[in-house]
Amino acid sequence: MSSAPLPSPAPMPSTFIALVEDDDDIRDLVGDLLEREGYDVGRCRNGTELDRLIERRRVDLVLLDLMLPGEDGLSICRRLHNAPVRLPVIMITAKGDDIDRILGLEIGADDYLPKPFNPRELVARVRAVLRRTREAHRPAPVSGRHYRFSGWTLDAGSRALSDPQGQSVELTGGEFSLLLALLDHPQRVLTRDQLLDWTRGRDAGPFDRTIDVQLSRLRRKLGDDPKHPDMIRTVRGGGYLFAPTVETSGG
Repeated sequence: MSSAPLPSPAPMPSTFIALVEDDDDIRDLVGDLLEREGYDVGRCRNGTELDRLIERRRVDLVLLDLMLPGEDGLSICRRLHNAPVRLPVIMITAKGDDIDRILGLEIGADDYLPKPFNPRELVARVRAVLRRTREAHRPAPVSGRHYRFSGWTLDAGSRALSDPQGQSVELTGGEFSLLLALLDHPQRVLTRDQLLDWTRGRDAGPFDRTIDVQLSRLRRKLGDDPKHPDMIRTVRGGGYLFAPTVETSGG
């Protein structure tokens, strides 16, 4: 039976990074690097511009230079740490003094990277901090909760998946976690990083491709055509959308 096509999904939300650096060349270099990696970047020269940026939009991470005109990076980091909504911070500085590094971490910085730095290391640290700070939002299976979608059923407590004919389909632990994340967010575009966070968490490396393998296997087990998937759709820009309507009960 054919169903009416789903409306086009809303644009996938990007990760927004506030870059606070007073050196124009370094600010452009780092900003361009992060944008090539797919991040949205707001470029600020000082704490005042950062405050204005935070007032205008949601910020996921702050890359903060230690030596700034006016209010220095340590003071800004302390303010951000004590704010009602805590923002993750990576401090970047030309100083190699351990005292500055330790002080920065003690007042709330999530990581510390001295200049000069390798661009790949910066990107890896950004991904690692984002993954750690997002982990609190990872969905957890609810014992006794049941899901129904397109004739399929999943018992989250026992991890039992049954096809429309009532036949049991075995899932690995990773495939179960991935399916659960999709079922908890149906008809929403989820980024690859979100799915990686929720299924792998701290175990995931910055260049982890496990999620791609698990998505392929899960599609196959759900009978989803890998070339023209109807159930787990690929969205341009690196996201995925679980298209069926999902009914939940229990839990």
